[in-house]
Amino acid sequence: MNMPVRVSKKTAPHAVPAQPVEQPKTAISALWRPALVQAFVKLDPRQLKRSPVMLVVELTAILTTVLCVIPDPAVPTFVAAQIALWLWFTVLFANFAEALAEGRGKARADSLKAGSEGLSARRKKADGSFQVVPAVSLRKGDVVRVEAGEMIPGDGEVIEGIAAVNEAAITGESAPVIRESGGDRSAVTGNTRLVSDWLLVRITANPGESTLDRMIALVEGAKRQKTPNEVALDILLIGLTMIFLVVVVTLQPFAHFANGNLPLVFLVALLVTLIPTTIGGLLSAIGIAGMDRLVRLNVIAKSGRAVEAAGDVHVLLLDKTGTITFGNRRCTAIYATPGVSAKELAEGALFASLADDTAEGKSIVEYLRGLYPQAEPSAQALTVVPFSAETRLSGVDYQGRVYRKGAVDSVLAFVGQTRADMLPAMSREVDKIAQSGGTPLLVCAEGKLLGAIHLKDVVKPGIRERFAELRKLGIRTVMVTGDNPLTAAAIAAEAGVDDVLAEATPEKKLARIRHEQNDGRLVAMCGDGANDAPALAQADVGMAMNDGTQAAREAANMVDLDSDPTKLLDVVQIGKELLVTRGALTTFSIANDVAKYFAILPALFAAIYPQLGVLNIMHLTSPQSAILSAIVFNALIIVALIPLALRGVRVQAASAAHLLRRNLLIYGVGGIVVPFVGIKLIDMLLTALHLV
Repeated sequence: MNMPVRVSKKTAPHAVPAQPVEQPKTAISALWRPALVQAFVKLDPRQLKRSPVMLVVELTAILTTVLCVIPDPAVPTFVAAQIALWLWFTVLFANFAEALAEGRGKARADSLKAGSEGLSARRKKADGSFQVVPAVSLRKGDVVRVEAGEMIPGDGEVIEGIAAVNEAAITGESAPVIRESGGDRSAVTGNTRLVSDWLLVRITANPGESTLDRMIALVEGAKRQKTPNEVALDILLIGLTMIFLVVVVTLQPFAHFANGNLPLVFLVALLVTLIPTTIGGLLSAIGIAGMDRLVRLNVIAKSGRAVEAAGDVHVLLLDKTGTITFGNRRCTAIYATPGVSAKELAEGALFASLADDTAEGKSIVEYLRGLYPQAEPSAQALTVVPFSAETRLSGVDYQGRVYRKGAVDSVLAFVGQTRADMLPAMSREVDKIAQSGGTPLLVCAEGKLLGAIHLKDVVKPGIRERFAELRKLGIRTVMVTGDNPLTAAAIAAEAGVDDVLAEATPEKKLARIRHEQNDGRLVAMCGDGANDAPALAQADVGMAMNDGTQAAREAANMVDLDSDPTKLLDVVQIGKELLVTRGALTTFSIANDVAKYFAILPALFAAIYPQLGVLNIMHLTSPQSAILSAIVFNALIIVALIPLALRGVRVQAASAAHLLRRNLLIYGVGGIVVPFVGIKLIDMLLTALHLV
């Protein structure tokens, strides 16, 4: 007996997505001038109070400046003036780092603002007519009409019409996307442009609450709220500052007890070098730069807490439809009945699908056109038989011939057969399709069974590799789907996920997330449908797709403007980078103090306790040189670390223990070694230039 002919293509059965439009990059050279101006503006104590450590440095700079005009035989005025100058530079460099981070984000925010200025809308009145009003006057619930060539005035939901929308201004994607009323593709974003047809849109966000507004607010540092980790770190830095302040204040009484005297300028210098000025000066820049990287990734976060939670995620729940798979079943192969040629089956399947406007029907036509190019009849020559839920069949009549395709049992009944009448080889192919998680359709012409079409959920390319990266980071992936366990297992195996939640209802999704959270794990959820909204709201990190439903976007605390679920891996990466960068630079800042002890303490007490001279292992030239070298190093190290604060510490796919060991080695040991070398070199330079 002849076996069924299996015809498939090696090429991907989906169109290659358009490449994103390159976003304009803001040159650092264009940012440093305004950032330098802002560094002086931020000297205002009312602004500097957000960074308590740098506020202390500014106050000591003011005090040292005053002391410069008060003669002190122990400290030459020239040396005191240099110490004051470098203290001011320390504050300015920290302000410059923050202003530079803010400037990178504000450059993108300004371009977004420019696109929304002067935008008008055609708002529907109670009598059904339309009135042109400024877009900023629209409120939630207003209905507007948008036509081809016009900008959508605000976030909303399509209630009537279908059109192609160019979302390049928001997502960077050059290819227009289809938006239509009903279903999961009805949400539209403000400041995107219609390129065809018209839409009736119900506005879903008040002014200041839209996706564009959130994006602008996110990148403007002045509006960025501190995250819990930043608040905790601030408390730690304030605590250390208070401790060192008490220590420094008590040194003068000890010196008097030993019949000595410590110059006030030197004590001020000691305080500044001991408090964690490095991390204090860079903390704001690290946070702002991290949020800026998130925006450049085209992800909108409603809070910084969600970004940091992403860095600690243990479990990732992914909705299958539209997230792991493309969301619509696609034709991947055809199987001819024994005795029927592949070309005859292709012709019958093509004719039966020409009038099918569903995504599945279009994928069959696309597949067969590439496989067997052939002459096609005009639409006028076809008598269309639309799909009916009763018959579960669709097709066309052409030149007296009847072409039909549909569910297995429906087509068999149409040709007067039953399952038992099918040839064994064909029956096995149909069962194999079903067991693999696909959907078999049968094709017939003139009462003759031609073969089967294999429809399946197509896994998005590259997603298996991304899941492997997540696994290396210690994150477990769970696919959530309403499919039966057999189909779900087949898709899960192809996608490479770690676990499956099949036949999932909103209640089951919630229960799974709560179970993971009760076990102490942070959960991230990615989805796009209205049925995902409860789970997105419950998850620690909920990321909705921009082309999903409005309910999903409102429930989530993140929205991916590119609608790429694998983007969550990049969000996790940024979250981890934020946490690791803060930890690394905090470690480096505190480790710096070890070298400064050996530089300043021997210099301060050399005259009172000569025995402390053995601690001068760097062999610094003089007490004045030692103290000034430490102050100069303290300022310059902030400048040297600005690029790292803006870029972030790169996080490799490795365990937390490995990352901790690596950062302790680099930033802990490095934080001890670098100051020894740096302070000694500065001491040699100051001595050579006769600055002390």
